[in-house]
Amino acid sequence: MPLASARETIDLAIAAIEALKSRLGADFERAVELILNCQGRLVVTGMGKSGKIADKIAATFASTGTPALFLHAAEGLHGDLGMVKAGDVLLAFSYSGRTEELINILPVVKDMGVPIVAITGNTSSLLAMSADAVLDVSVEREACPLNLAPTTSTLAEHAMGDALALAVMRGRAFTREDFARFHPGGALGKQVRLKVDDLMRRDNRLAKVGLDARVHDVLFAITRAQAGAAVVVDGDGKLAGLVTDGDVRRHLIHDGVGVLEHPATSIMTRTPVTTTPDRLAIEALRLMQERVIDDLPVVDSDGLAVGMLDVQELLRAGLL
Repeated sequence: MPLASARETIDLAIAAIEALKSRLGADFERAVELILNCQGRLVVTGMGKSGKIADKIAATFASTGTPALFLHAAEGLHGDLGMVKAGDVLLAFSYSGRTEELINILPVVKDMGVPIVAITGNTSSLLAMSADAVLDVSVEREACPLNLAPTTSTLAEHAMGDALALAVMRGRAFTREDFARFHPGGALGKQVRLKVDDLMRRDNRLAKVGLDARVHDVLFAITRAQAGAAVVVDGDGKLAGLVTDGDVRRHLIHDGVGVLEHPATSIMTRTPVTTTPDRLAIEALRLMQERVIDDLPVVDSDGLAVGMLDVQELLRAGLL
């Protein structure tokens, strides 16, 4: 029974969202145009469950290039309408289109000359008739077995709100760099902002030896840098190979302590996977995961070994 109920809920959700596509048309394009041309802020409002959806959609707009804020419709009746000014656009969520608190703020908003975009399930409602663009999110029924609790209707509101926000985002040609600017502290922002150059080991934290080094020199270099691997470079500083602490351990087990006097070149990987300083750190991480490696040499355009990216730095940066 629980599984059957869950499947029915999901089926109703899919049907509700699927039905939205056929209703997209001139009003949706008008809504996008109004928001793109807004000289002020997008004020998103609603009550109850629709209000919660509105609050989330306001946050989505704000994080994707549109100055936006959430206005609780009830609080708007008691002073918070001061948040709204000429030049703004009002995005109103009400499935019934008859929410009393929302309806009561409409005359004031219209008197300011503020355009209204309505997301509603009732295109004949007073909200719809007051709006400059109406987005229809009506559903055949709620997933609630009593057909009462807002479920599929709020999902449809959410989907339409996201569709509107992302259409506006594309209209602004919003970039990854723009996204990072608005998300400096979060994991998403780090993924589009942090580059290999920001996280790589360098200078005294980079274990580096020359072509004439012995294995024991590699071990000392790794230990001094508290690293997991060392780059082997030629006389010009160009990358010649990579030796990991795992390489040293495996050869010690197989060949005994005598291997410490062997040339580092005898155990190094001569063509290691590499990356560049300007590459996004998250892309370098994916490369490391694909190749199942913990240390990634960083080389510049001339092939010079300029750093090392290791899994510990990615972990500390919150990318893992």
